[in-house]
Amino acid sequence: MLSKLENAPDTQTRKLRQQYINPSEAERAIQESIKAQLDDAPHRLLNTFTGRLCDGEAQINAFKTSTEYKELLSSTLVHADLRMERIQDVVATYFRCVTLSHRWEGKEPLLHDIQDKVIDELNPVGGIVKLQSFCKTARAAGYRWGWIDTCCIDQTNNVELQKSLNSMFVWYRTSALTMVYLSDVPPSSKPGALARSAWNTRGWTVPEFLAPKVIRFYQNDWTPYLDDHSPNHKLSVAIMQELEDATGIDAKILVAFSPGMINAREKLQWASARVTTVQEDIAYSLFGIFGVHLPVMYGEKKQSALGRLLQEVVARSGDISALDWVGQSSEFNSCLPADITSYEAPPYALPSISEDEMQRSISSLQDTMIVELALELYSSLDRQSAPRFDHHRLHLSCIAFPVTEVRRRPVEHKETHFTYEVKADGLRDLQITTEDRLLQFSRGRPARQSFLLVRPWDRRLLELPDYADDTESVDDLTLPGSPGEEGPVDPESSERAMRLIVRLGQPFSAFLLAQQRSGEYKRIASDRDIITQVKDVDYVHGVDVRRLEIL
Repeated sequence: MLSKLENAPDTQTRKLRQQYINPSEAERAIQESIKAQLDDAPHRLLNTFTGRLCDGEAQINAFKTSTEYKELLSSTLVHADLRMERIQDVVATYFRCVTLSHRWEGKEPLLHDIQDKVIDELNPVGGIVKLQSFCKTARAAGYRWGWIDTCCIDQTNNVELQKSLNSMFVWYRTSALTMVYLSDVPPSSKPGALARSAWNTRGWTVPEFLAPKVIRFYQNDWTPYLDDHSPNHKLSVAIMQELEDATGIDAKILVAFSPGMINAREKLQWASARVTTVQEDIAYSLFGIFGVHLPVMYGEKKQSALGRLLQEVVARSGDISALDWVGQSSEFNSCLPADITSYEAPPYALPSISEDEMQRSISSLQDTMIVELALELYSSLDRQSAPRFDHHRLHLSCIAFPVTEVRRRPVEHKETHFTYEVKADGLRDLQITTEDRLLQFSRGRPARQSFLLVRPWDRRLLELPDYADDTESVDDLTLPGSPGEEGPVDPESSERAMRLIVRLGQPFSAFLLAQQRSGEYKRIASDRDIITQVKDVDYVHGVDVRRLEIL
């Protein structure tokens, strides 16, 4: 029929043919849309209407026998110009999925417990009740497909488990809705019950409430928390404020979180008070938050898992402040975390400088020699590379300030921490508190072991894009008129170099390093950030830029 229309002699008939497409073409277009939809979806989903667990093929078969598919195919044959938009809309609506965030309790049903069975026909005991209620609630809300981490993953298949753990953040992110089940929050609870729920203490729940764009909280009888029947609790000011108070995560971040390396230290600290049944999961649960894919190796222990994650974060972000998350009162051993602890004191917020202050400071430094030294320093720092790990050593570019004096402050009672007065070339005097006993020395009585206070290299000092926002490599990044290039220096380069000098004059967070006999350095842990500042602009005459190996 279509071929006859296509070959018809008159123009009107041929135009009529253009309004139709072959059934095979329509099916192929629908199939491509389904593939795109399922590419980022979990391998198995629960059909909330039939109560059966379905793999991708079973999901597609269910769609092809549905009324939605038949109507879509029919309309596509007739309206060729509308087919792709219509196909994508119908396919997305049919395959939209609800994910469940919950706390594992007692005996949860696993894959082998429900495979080839109808969920509603199972004996309603233990975790089966939760599973049945989840499907019922999702079905009542109009969702055909649901996913839960207990029975939708083959826990015995290492390949599938690894892929699932690395994909879980994306699954929650792309879900149409995430239901949060609070098993310890009774009906008609008052505000504050969510904050007190044990769900708020678990490691995996952090990505489960950050990733979704739409989320709803349910009490233990599956009624909405605070009787809030709105479609998205992320839009509830009261609920998000309660979650902020409970987690310490700003409500704006809770509502619109973006994975990546920005603010790495803050993201790591979100997990500091969380617990997981399997110790390695405290690291694995953070993979999606940072947008990384790493091997999952149960049995490697928490230290190893966190160490691998930290290495990836430092390598990709260039931000070694993330390493402080392991707790400054713990010994910093081999660049791997000894434990997850929170700070005894809140981390110091470095002061910002306004553009007006910046320009006033630059004006006060307009000296020919200062400008030349600033250009040399900018060029030296511009040649440095990001921190990296190699053979359990941190290779760190930094500005080094040799420590010239360490004196312990006298105390009247026994201490577990010791406070020292420290002097370093080019820096203001400061105090450092640590669990370590440091050698006391001065210029008149030098020690055999040398100490450094270092300012880690940070590309933001050069006002370069942050790694977390930049997909280009450092080697590929070129800035026109960069200081150090051949030829006359342009005003833009001078401006950048002088801005660097002003920024280096601001207070900064330093590391205290002790040189070992082998030549490498070891970090001395302090109980809080070591905040210091250069004495004056004269520091620019002898800036010591180095790349150190830190054990």
